[in-house]
Amino acid sequence: METITTIATLRVQLGEHRKAGKNIGLVPTMGYLHAGHMELVARARAENDIVVVSIFVNPLQFGANEDLAKYPRDLERDSAMLRDGKVDILFAPGVADMYPRPMETLVDVPKLGMELEGAVRPGHFSGVATVVTKLFNIVQPDSAYFGEKDYQQVAIIRRMVDDLAQPVRVVPVPTVRDADGLALSSRNVYLSKEERAAAVIVPQALAEAERLYAEGADDPIAFEAALRAFIASEPLATSEVAAVRHPDTLEPLTKLQGQPILVALFVRIGTTRLLDNRVIGLKQATNNKAA
Repeated sequence: METITTIATLRVQLGEHRKAGKNIGLVPTMGYLHAGHMELVARARAENDIVVVSIFVNPLQFGANEDLAKYPRDLERDSAMLRDGKVDILFAPGVADMYPRPMETLVDVPKLGMELEGAVRPGHFSGVATVVTKLFNIVQPDSAYFGEKDYQQVAIIRRMVDDLAQPVRVVPVPTVRDADGLALSSRNVYLSKEERAAAVIVPQALAEAERLYAEGADDPIAFEAALRAFIASEPLATSEVAAVRHPDTLEPLTKLQGQPILVALFVRIGTTRLLDNRVIGLKQATNNKAA
């Protein structure tokens, strides 16, 4: 595996691969890798001649009071994991490489980006869309791989790619979970032992949403209130977002039954924000179409 830190060098290397007719897969990350990231790498490795993983803690997607300075970083550890995953190129630029001067040009998908997590993290998804667009411009991948845990991010990137005619296939990869159901996240390292035990309320809330839907719950307002109450049963948990939305548009729904629904959670455990989601009702919707 080759580690490259500058845009110019990466372009030269990838240009040679492109001339040789090789296709390129990109896995954009912020580092401090875990098994969820490596699932993205495995999918990219299976589908591409050349696999590029980027590690860049992007300041544009952090708010003024968020965890940019303390975001976990361990490039040596990450590099060892990527070598084991048979990655061809690790692109690890610094902030000065990606943003040599303050950015005047930003990419935004405002309608999708102001929903759900975007409502409590204003500007976050503009920062995501901007850095992903820049990485697409630098790497020019045929395919790019993103985890479904960040469901809203995937929806925004898909819309951005469609709207801007970016020649990239966006590949969502299912969430990888610990044995107790908690979605793997680099931020899980922030949790104390007590907080880690409390964090299981998040996947449990998704299971509760499945139960409510299966029992015929049809009022979105009552459904969301029930989820917030369920999460509040854990004293260390605060639900910043507990919402049910249309899986494609992220718009609020007027009824739930007879269609797939997105359940999106953004839960604070202590000072750590945990994100999770589930699309439920797919089987019922398929059965209704068949009927």
